[in-house]
Amino acid sequence: MKISMFYHSVLSDWNHGNAHFLRGIATELMARGHEVRIFENSAAWSRQNLVRDYGEAPLREFRRTYPHLQPFVYDDYDDLDELLENADLAIVHEWNTQRLVKRLGEIRSRNRAMRLLFHDTHHRLVTDPEGMAAYDFSNYDGVLAFGEALRNIYVERGLARRAWTWHEAADTRVFRPVEGCGCEGDVVWVGNWGDEERTREMKKFLIDPVSTLKLKCRVYGVRYPESARRMLAEKSISYAGWAPNFRVPRIFSSHLLTLHIPRRPYTRALPGIPTIRVFEALACGIPLVCSPWDDCEGLFAPGRDFLTARNGREMTRCMREIINDPALAGKLSANGLRTIRARHTCSHRAAELLAICRELGLDVGVTEKKLPEVKSCRA
Repeated sequence: MKISMFYHSVLSDWNHGNAHFLRGIATELMARGHEVRIFENSAAWSRQNLVRDYGEAPLREFRRTYPHLQPFVYDDYDDLDELLENADLAIVHEWNTQRLVKRLGEIRSRNRAMRLLFHDTHHRLVTDPEGMAAYDFSNYDGVLAFGEALRNIYVERGLARRAWTWHEAADTRVFRPVEGCGCEGDVVWVGNWGDEERTREMKKFLIDPVSTLKLKCRVYGVRYPESARRMLAEKSISYAGWAPNFRVPRIFSSHLLTLHIPRRPYTRALPGIPTIRVFEALACGIPLVCSPWDDCEGLFAPGRDFLTARNGREMTRCMREIINDPALAGKLSANGLRTIRARHTCSHRAAELLAICRELGLDVGVTEKKLPEVKSCRA
């Protein structure tokens, strides 16, 4: 198939965690022999902020690391009909403008051969329903929702013709255990501050337990306000800023454990959605402890794949047990890695997507081809 993917950005993962999964899916589709073209707008805020903070060097490094993922950067005035010429399938990720979503739908209304899907990987449908209601999906063939709870909302509100649950997953070409890293610390957290959506949770499940146990901890992410950086510094927690996604496997592999602290909208309104970091951490074989979230879809086996802490006291206990019990840490690592490889890789999700394409009447027969190795372990 000829597949066009309209992403907010594939070049930048600055405050754009979905980029990790989007890169992996594009790679897997290419590996199956599909012709994939990626489009991102020249005004993408993630890329603009990355360049503002770090210059052009991260973009050059991305291009060296992912030579097969070279997007076409377009402007709003470009001819979208020309961009979609001969496309069998187009997927529009939700961090795109209402105008683009509508214009692509209009093209679909004139093109009976093409299929058009909207890909939603955020909580805005419950936290900003008015804003999402302004999107026009009337000409779309359906929605890919990254959790059953989100899919149900699309169906119940009649927002889309059809909707499928399509969870994110780990790009195991990139996210895998890295040998020989050495130990650089006890606890590592990779995540953005989150617009006050988990400030209390960060203090309860990360900052206070680390301080109580006097552990060496490092935090990676962006949009940390001065108050947050000051809070970390007061507890001797190192703030390391942004790290490119392909370096995260080495970061995970050089620490003893990591955490998943979901944002409030997911725990309260969208149960069953773990977000991308759970998949990626387990794929790297690092022991994981989660603050409470309801795995109502049975993606994992809590207690076997990872530990769950209901409060700060339990988080402190879990951290202590993993650090002091290598056998427990080894079991968690092995179990989580086994679950990812069996059920939750980008290869699995690519297969699910192709099954959806067959439902929509597309011919997906292709020949697999070998892609260049993604150099995920670069220092």
